[in-house]
Amino acid sequence: MEDFISKKTDRKTGIPNLVQLLRGQISSSELSSLLLEVYQQKSEDIQPAALLQQYRQNIYVQPADTDMIDMLEKELQLLRFLRQQQYEPVELSPVAQFGSCAAVGTVSQKKIITALRHTEVLADATNSLALHIADLKQRGIATAPGERLRFCTVHRHIRAMQLPPGKGYTPHFKIACMVAAGKDTGNFDFELTTCAEQMKHIYYLLHTLFNITDIYFKIQPRSGYKNGRALTDALMNYLSSHLPYKIISDDAPAENNYYKGIQFKAVVQLDDNEIEIADGGFVDWTQQLLGNNKERCFISGIGLSLLMKLS
Repeated sequence: MEDFISKKTDRKTGIPNLVQLLRGQISSSELSSLLLEVYQQKSEDIQPAALLQQYRQNIYVQPADTDMIDMLEKELQLLRFLRQQQYEPVELSPVAQFGSCAAVGTVSQKKIITALRHTEVLADATNSLALHIADLKQRGIATAPGERLRFCTVHRHIRAMQLPPGKGYTPHFKIACMVAAGKDTGNFDFELTTCAEQMKHIYYLLHTLFNITDIYFKIQPRSGYKNGRALTDALMNYLSSHLPYKIISDDAPAENNYYKGIQFKAVVQLDDNEIEIADGGFVDWTQQLLGNNKERCFISGIGLSLLMKLS
């Protein structure tokens, strides 16, 4: 597809290798300025009737079909609870720094709605929170050495990708997120305690806010983590002795380079269906951003929009 688009553009413009030329011969700020001018002129050609027709055909701009007041009430309760658990709520910008997902993760930029002025429409709040944490640490604004940073948010995400089959999926949706960061202190201390605390918070929120009683967790080993097998064994032992929930180990292989070492999923039973409604795990984003292999970061997210529709 990339080759087809490039060749089509070259043919229409009469300029060979236009994509590579724009990528390598002009700066990002120059490209942004050029595109701003192009879109300014294109916007002048749009007529109201055409605007309405385009709106009807564009799945990314349609309003959400959830109860707005009910959703906001749930968000407020959720954020108040997490703040009591030392997860500081942050209201993120509707746009993220360009490359927030692709530069440190494994997400293709084609799944992101790229914007101008070096931004992209926010597709993953945990990436933005990790950037925020790395910035605080690098500027020396972070807390005392050894202390963990904990942030949370509720944000409407939008992703430019094919929707999975099934009821309740839309291009934009709200997710409640938690991100915790700290340093490796040995014996998997950060990994075990942070995973347990976020699973505990997720269970409480599912049970209390959404009255769901049938909940269990799956622990799935992932690659990319030193001593990954030892981490999995230590985590299963730790969780079994610290959390009173049903927790199973799922060793089924899966293509997932997003998480490192461990991924967990929260599974709920609704209307005779098992639904994976939350997940989380370790990521190496702060390690990459700060260039320090001692950095540790754990993230998780709850699908609020889907919960609102299903519960």
